[in-house]
Amino acid sequence: MALAVLLLYGLALLLLFLYNCGQLSLIISYLKAKKNRNKATRIHIPVSELPRVTVQLPVYNELYVVERLIDAIAQLNYPADKLDIQVLDDSTDETVSIIASRIAHYQQLGVPIEHVRRPERTGFKAGALSYGLTFAKGDLVAIFDADFVPDPDFLIKTVPHFTDPNVGIVQTRWEHLNENFSLMTQLQAFGLNAHFTIEQSGRYEAGYLANFNGTGGVWRKTAIYDAGGWQSDTLTEDLDLSYRAQLRGWKFVYREDIGSPAELPVAMNALKSQQYRWMKGAAECARKLFWKVLRTPGVSLSMKLHAFFHLFSSATFILVLILGIMSVPLIYIRNLHPEWEWVFYVINLFQFNLLILITFYGIPFWFFERENKARIIWYFPMYSSLMMGLSLHNTIAVIEGYAGRKTPFIRTPKFNVTTARDRWDANKYVSRKINWLTVIEGLLMLYFFGGLVLAFYVQDFRMFFLHIMLMVGFGMVCVYSLIHASRRPISVNA
Repeated sequence: MALAVLLLYGLALLLLFLYNCGQLSLIISYLKAKKNRNKATRIHIPVSELPRVTVQLPVYNELYVVERLIDAIAQLNYPADKLDIQVLDDSTDETVSIIASRIAHYQQLGVPIEHVRRPERTGFKAGALSYGLTFAKGDLVAIFDADFVPDPDFLIKTVPHFTDPNVGIVQTRWEHLNENFSLMTQLQAFGLNAHFTIEQSGRYEAGYLANFNGTGGVWRKTAIYDAGGWQSDTLTEDLDLSYRAQLRGWKFVYREDIGSPAELPVAMNALKSQQYRWMKGAAECARKLFWKVLRTPGVSLSMKLHAFFHLFSSATFILVLILGIMSVPLIYIRNLHPEWEWVFYVINLFQFNLLILITFYGIPFWFFERENKARIIWYFPMYSSLMMGLSLHNTIAVIEGYAGRKTPFIRTPKFNVTTARDRWDANKYVSRKINWLTVIEGLLMLYFFGGLVLAFYVQDFRMFFLHIMLMVGFGMVCVYSLIHASRRPISVNA
């Protein structure tokens, strides 16, 4: 049994190291291209030559944010005769009347906006986008989720890239409307900034397969059709279509210098919903697409290797969970078998993982943090703890994805809160259920507290900091889940 624990721990650590080597490669690609990235590509097109653009706004029960979205889209700086806006509304509540009223207002002002209601909500978001595409007038299609507030010049900045007939996708960097709302939103921003800085820029600069993030980007309509259109057999239709389009030869362009502000989830159950969809969807796409990547002519070995790391990245949560659970009995095994000390010495060499991760998250923090850059000393361990605390929840999602178990598309509730003074208690979309998973997360918090006690018992503190992070992480996820679920709704007028 001791040998099995040691082997399982070592295997998880080795696989995480290999994945982080892939991340290190993206860091190097990002830093190599720094000079070119600072000289952002600026292509100008005469107004008379601008292509027609359709803006799609997929919406489902978004009464708190839909007005803000429509108001922002109505301010887009683009010729009205070359623009049409589709509010793809699948709502079943008062969101429908709010949208109808706002659209009527802007139609009177001459804004080319329409309210699209399909007869049946099949295929969820992918189905809505596909339905709207059948009568979209634009050669290009810009997409924004309900929680986004794009810059008025968004189209002026992104559309010129399509003068290259091979460009099929232009993606922009997400910014955060409510980053300073709470510790939870600050940590989410910390993690997302690394994705949109190192991963997206690194893949783009190196010519690897990258992904449209579902919103804050523009597609060429013919690229969507050529790649097989929007498909709803995965929970991440954006990643799915991105790969299919690039494997067909369409180019992906990433503009790190163009920010698209959006709202971060402020309730733990909302964050869990988002994480579940992202992790399971990624696993479903890995199952669906990886063999296609391997078989597609013209895809280099390095592209295939990075596609493997990309598509299977959600599996890292399985490895983190295994690593955490095995680390507690490992303390006892280490004390029981001093003759295996050389094995533990080899394991310690994999602390290089930590250096890669600090660099991966530290670079974007250094670039984007304008005030106190030393806060990374606090953010990095807290963000790592939060992700460790979500590892059980995300592991279940990933396993379901690999196993092919289908579940509905559950959209993340939006709140329309930006400061700590804003209240979200009245949000009727937030799940207030306490399920069995929250109980297990609480038990895991106690389990890793037991690891701290065991360290004192055997006088071996080499896992002490890891167990503090695991205890804090599972405790944070459990306690936030309980607190947010128990908050009693207040009236909207309160």
